[in-house]
Amino acid sequence: MKLLKLTSLLSLALLFGCADKEVAVPDVPPSQLYADAQQALQGGSWSTAIERLEALDSRYPFGAYTEQVQLDLIYAYYKNDDLALGLATIERFSRLNPTHPRSDWVLYMRGLTHMAQDRNFLHDVLNVNRDDRDPEPVRAAFSDFDRLLERYPNSAYAKDAQFRMVALKNRLANYDLATADFYLRREAWVAAINRSQELQKTYPNTEAARKSLEIQKEAYQQLGMDEQVKRTEELMALNPQ
Repeated sequence: MKLLKLTSLLSLALLFGCADKEVAVPDVPPSQLYADAQQALQGGSWSTAIERLEALDSRYPFGAYTEQVQLDLIYAYYKNDDLALGLATIERFSRLNPTHPRSDWVLYMRGLTHMAQDRNFLHDVLNVNRDDRDPEPVRAAFSDFDRLLERYPNSAYAKDAQFRMVALKNRLANYDLATADFYLRREAWVAAINRSQELQKTYPNTEAARKSLEIQKEAYQQLGMDEQVKRTEELMALNPQ
């Protein structure tokens, strides 16, 4: 009986919660809804802007504001850290508007949204090293920005995308370095060497590539491969700190 009452209370709470959300978005003309959404966007009230824009999108899916509403939602979702919704909206918009004049911006926002997926607020606050975290969102962001530069080399967002790719490359290189170091600590000497060499080949002009030479040298020493140790030392001399 208590379980039944609890279930009923939860159902009522959800029902009233949904009702409150509907009440929060008044039944006004689309022009007024859009004006309210723009005011919220300009004031940084992302949740309010999203409510208005989502109401516009659902109530008037083929209205005069359809495309701009989608673009505004992409930005508002990103700013509000609703990253999964942002990516879903980007995919939808790109599918329906493959030749839109702002396609470069949409691709740029896709990169930013993927980058944000690699961010963790608590890690930032606590200054936790994140190099060993799965870098899949970073790879996706790098691919997005690379595609932007290839398709829209004269885009207003190309320069910033190129700048961000440098940071992303360093993030990916640091992940490989952390992996090589993990193998070294586990005494998996061959795996440490292979990952170090892969890093040096893929990300040659990074600090991580230079540091990987130290891991490579130690692994060769543990294997008693003196000639390879000497070659690695020569590479280290060519790439000083």
